[in-house]
Amino acid sequence: ALELIDFKSALEQFQNLVEKMITQKTKESSGLYSKDDDEIDYEKFHTTTQTLFGPAVKDQNIQAFFRKIVSNPEEKPEWPEIFGCFLGESDGTSSPSKESMVFLESEKQQITHSVVKRKDVIKGIVKVPLLHFTVTASQRGVLTVFSKQRKSFFSYSFYFHQDTAWITGCDFLPNLKYVVAVTESTVILWDYKSKESQNNGFVIKPMKNCLLCVSTVTASGHLAKDTILMGDDKGYVYLLTVTNDDFIMKQSKAEKESQFKFMDAEAFNMPKRKLHDDWVVKVQYISALKRFASCSTDNTNSFVLDDINRLEDNLPVKEFSVPKGVNAFAYCGKAKVIVTGG
Repeated sequence: ALELIDFKSALEQFQNLVEKMITQKTKESSGLYSKDDDEIDYEKFHTTTQTLFGPAVKDQNIQAFFRKIVSNPEEKPEWPEIFGCFLGESDGTSSPSKESMVFLESEKQQITHSVVKRKDVIKGIVKVPLLHFTVTASQRGVLTVFSKQRKSFFSYSFYFHQDTAWITGCDFLPNLKYVVAVTESTVILWDYKSKESQNNGFVIKPMKNCLLCVSTVTASGHLAKDTILMGDDKGYVYLLTVTNDDFIMKQSKAEKESQFKFMDAEAFNMPKRKLHDDWVVKVQYISALKRFASCSTDNTNSFVLDDINRLEDNLPVKEFSVPKGVNAFAYCGKAKVIVTGG
């Protein structure tokens, strides 16, 4: 408790120091400042900051913070930046556990393997904590799994050939162990574990509307199937359940272009419901709430949060409106709040 009180006191003094410096720099830029004994130069700023926080702050972070204020006094930096937050990679010095630091940042590792070529962009990144890997999908069809084993990253990549359709999102099917990705008119199921480079996945098509997002419904007790949520450009949210039997019963011959096996979308029972009057930008199943959520640029039905069974009936759904719609959302279990961004 005493340390917390001391830190709050030091933080208040630091914020006062910053305010004085901003006032000084503002007056200097307008020609109204005259130098006196209270002038705050870099040496005074550095000494005072080190006195307040001790070894928790480093010289390069103090210098970067000072330069920010000097270059643009109107945009005051956030105080966590003085401790090196948001400033990039670690400087490779001693371990955070051996220092008296306010914020402890996990060690980062850069993946240098290039998965996309020029004029291509990553459209989806999904972390799979249980299997310790990350899935990415690029707009032009490169699906990649980055796996962290033996403290080093290696990747499986596959290029899904397509003429005009772009990938718009991806996720991972935890039970079937497939990567799922959606394009404007298809659903891709990639068996990343297969060693056959030309025959390791399935394509479900055609989809009548343009698919914009995809998410997996996490549910225990169903080892042989996975359920997928998807949203399209007409405001519909889809519910697609895929089983191991589907890979055997519903497939047809592989197409020459990609060698992915084709499955007719009409062969699937795929409930859908129009929840929005504009693009469905994101869908997600929030397992802690046992509810699905979807958001849209729709002004009236901007955000929906309800039981997944609402996609199979016509009962009213819980929704609210936001001017200009909702482009993103996230749920925090600890705070029990949903945050939206428009």
